[in-house]
Amino acid sequence: QVKLVESGGGSVQAGGSLRLSCACTPTGRTLSPYTAGWFRQAPGKEREPVAAIDWTGANTFYAFSVNGRFTISRDNDKNMVYLQMSSLKIEDTAVYYCAADADVGVFATLPNDYEYWGQGTQVTVSS
Repeated sequence: QVKLVESGGGSVQAGGSLRLSCACTPTGRTLSPYTAGWFRQAPGKEREPVAAIDWTGANTFYAFSVNGRFTISRDNDKNMVYLQMSSLKIEDTAVYYCAADADVGVFATLPNDYEYWGQGTQVTVSS
């Protein structure tokens, strides 16, 4: 089991950058290797996948809308997952959520695929 806490959200102008962090704290005696993902949800819209990374970091997934602009990474020694966001667009405005699950791969893009979730962090991009 793992507790997820996001940070790093905020307001930025279009074209700017932000880095989101997700602290992944084990709540049990052991932490199974897990895939970590970032999702986002804009007002009135469904939660959508943004990026995912497997335990080793060798495999990643990016949504088409963010490919080439966002980079997901992780530091397992620190139990951290990051989302570096560059060239931000107004349409990137959303609440961003960190998710984790030990039984999925990076191409698990449905929210129901993930068991553990953070509380979310707001990202607002303005013109």
